[in-house]
Amino acid sequence: MTPSPRIGLDIGGTKIEGIALDPAGDIVARALVPTIPGPTGVLQASGEIVARLIGESGLARAEFAGVGIGIPGQVDRATGTVRNAYNMGLSSLALGPELSAAIDLPVSVDNDVTAAAIGAASIMRLEGTVAYLNLGTGLAAGVTVDGAPVRGADGFAGEIGHLAVDPRMRPCPCGQLGCLETVASGSALKAHWPAGGEHPGRTLNAAVAAGDADAKQALEYLIDGAAQTIRVLGLTVNPGAFVVGGGLRLLGAPLFDGIRAQLAEWAAASEFIAALRFPERLQVLPEGSPAAAIGAAIAVNE
Repeated sequence: MTPSPRIGLDIGGTKIEGIALDPAGDIVARALVPTIPGPTGVLQASGEIVARLIGESGLARAEFAGVGIGIPGQVDRATGTVRNAYNMGLSSLALGPELSAAIDLPVSVDNDVTAAAIGAASIMRLEGTVAYLNLGTGLAAGVTVDGAPVRGADGFAGEIGHLAVDPRMRPCPCGQLGCLETVASGSALKAHWPAGGEHPGRTLNAAVAAGDADAKQALEYLIDGAAQTIRVLGLTVNPGAFVVGGGLRLLGAPLFDGIRAQLAEWAAASEFIAALRFPERLQVLPEGSPAAAIGAAIAVNE
């Protein structure tokens, strides 16, 4: 079957990023619009960006195979329904069917981290088993095997941020204690370093360099939690590559040098861990890569 053009949307709490791919898989249009909270707003903004992408692509609407969406929350891919995406005002929305009716194109819906995992493997040309770790406001993972995602029985595979193993036993909004997300996420940074404000990742490195003890402690928690997460992923799915994405990856060397040092320390203490070569398998998603939008587009009508 000849590949068809397709559109991918990454719907987040503040913005929707969209791309249009031509039959060769190259980006021919890219757009960004603010997210409008609530069911009506999300549908309206999504419809507007789809129309804009089609117009800028130079292709006819009828040429497109469909629209793929990556969105936070609990996604039922079979019905196109998203639930509990509270940061955009959605408790339950049949996003796929309702948007499809509005734009007259098929629509498929995935969890945003699953979509990003698909996109990251494609962008970075990674084959075999790949574990994508999203270090953002929350903490989650996606796994692909030769580009195909592992979604799990109910589509919830990868919620590794709610693995309750951290000995600090801090309460998590999910109701558990000691979830990895309570130490390795943007929300954890805010909790551990309130002086960092709403976006602590933007100023954390400077504060650490200036000798802020709380900032340094928050960074150490982040490094330790991220390293723990990589170790868990490594021992459960044994990926050939770990790809770290999400906004916190932009912390750069202070974060990744710390993660590699922690992984190396564990390897030095265990021949078993050393044989898994975690530090050398660690990669970073390139800055500016629209991984979730690309992955959502790739998964259209999958």
